[in-house]
Amino acid sequence: MKGIMIQGTSSDAGKSFLVTGLCRLLADRGVRVCPFKSQNMSNNSCVTWDGLEVSRAQAVQAEAARLRPETFMNPILLKPRRDTCSEIVLEGRVFEAPADRDYYRTFTMSYGLSAVRHALRHIAEHFDAVVIEGAGSPAEVNLNETEIVNMRIAREADVHVLLVTDVDRGGSLASVVGTLELLGEDRQRVKGVVFNKFRGDPALFAPAVEWLEARTGVRVIGVMPWVEGASIAGEDSLGLRWGRGGPGALSVGVVRFPGISNFTDLDPFEHEPDVDLVGLDSGTPLKVLRSLDAVILPGSKNSMRDMSWLRETGLAEALRAFADAGGFVLGLCGGYQMMGRRLEDPDLRENSEMRGIDGLGLLPVVTRFGAEVKTTVCVSGALNPKFAPNPNRNSNTAGVPIPVKGYEIHFGRTIPDAGASCKPLFILEDGMKDGRAEGLGTEGLQIAGTYLHGVFENDRFRGLWLNALRHTRGLEERPAVNTASRKEQAYDALAAAVERHLDVNGILGLMGLS
Repeated sequence: MKGIMIQGTSSDAGKSFLVTGLCRLLADRGVRVCPFKSQNMSNNSCVTWDGLEVSRAQAVQAEAARLRPETFMNPILLKPRRDTCSEIVLEGRVFEAPADRDYYRTFTMSYGLSAVRHALRHIAEHFDAVVIEGAGSPAEVNLNETEIVNMRIAREADVHVLLVTDVDRGGSLASVVGTLELLGEDRQRVKGVVFNKFRGDPALFAPAVEWLEARTGVRVIGVMPWVEGASIAGEDSLGLRWGRGGPGALSVGVVRFPGISNFTDLDPFEHEPDVDLVGLDSGTPLKVLRSLDAVILPGSKNSMRDMSWLRETGLAEALRAFADAGGFVLGLCGGYQMMGRRLEDPDLRENSEMRGIDGLGLLPVVTRFGAEVKTTVCVSGALNPKFAPNPNRNSNTAGVPIPVKGYEIHFGRTIPDAGASCKPLFILEDGMKDGRAEGLGTEGLQIAGTYLHGVFENDRFRGLWLNALRHTRGLEERPAVNTASRKEQAYDALAAAVERHLDVNGILGLMGLS
């Protein structure tokens, strides 16, 4: 295949970052380029146009390549349920077997490798080139026999490898030398090294570059600086950035569940200049929570276990008191489920060893996990007119529908109590049922819950919710930032940095492109 593979000396070295930048750069040069990661372990995912599930990271890379995400870009997705077990998503659908200690013996070298080969054949037939992302480090010698995400994939696709390392965390020279030493015969595939996240004067780093090339015989393709204004969606919660708004900002707490998932739902707040995200966990003092303007309960890979964690840490009681005092609380997917009266799992579908647990009681709903298939669907619709802007405060938008779109990924059905006083949050049109009521909210959106991932990427809805917080604080309302424009600017800035700081012609040569 014509292409290149980006591997790293560690997790979070910058593999996704570099793949995204190369995809935008090549797409802008007229190359039909496809991103690819054979196996991703992440609880951040999204739904494709045809109702299948794919990693969020590869969806972002597809967007950078000006493509819609497809499952062949990420044929295997592992979604951790706990430390020793993950849900397997194979070619976009749940594979009914857990990724536990037998995973490498019973899955990777049969179903997994077959799916990877099928995806690579499809890409070779339909695209000019591929940019492949590895996972973790290729130097994990204990996994070499059954790994299907690093050097085995480079061999399957028969592509050269660039090794990226994080200068900012320190030890990058040792990481590169050690990784190359452990690769064995596969070392010959590594044709270049990229130092990433460099801060300071590049001239001071030149001796290190010269030493590494002399020591290893591998060329340094470039030194990437810390690129401002080019943030992309991360794969794990370490990528969340807290405290960005500064003095006088709105303070929005985010509960950091042990099983937090789809935290990229929060990315749009990064573009809002007056919003601070504050992480809430077991060690958060109550006075911090009381000082917040709002709290968001994000998605969870295991709502039962995370609800139990809320109770054990005392956060459940604190959240109820916060809501009773007029604080805004919004739950997304698993967070929405936990806001209800109760969660029931008679068949242990959540794999939590609990058949039922009381929720926060903030919304009059009960969630039941049964034998139904996982819901994965793209949706669109509008905010319930009951929650439209107050014409006395915002007359220019009064009565104008607020459109929304996003996607649902969840097990379980959330059922409102009969005669509940809360109103449906959205009215959706999708393949399930036109005019479907979704979510639930109280007056003024003080308490609200929804299954809609990506809801805050809808600028007008995000603006409405933030302005409700500002109004409570007596602050002036502000228009929402255009997130689609900001994302495009980020992709362009990243591509420009790749072109400026890396030997792009050398990379094209390694890819077999003129």
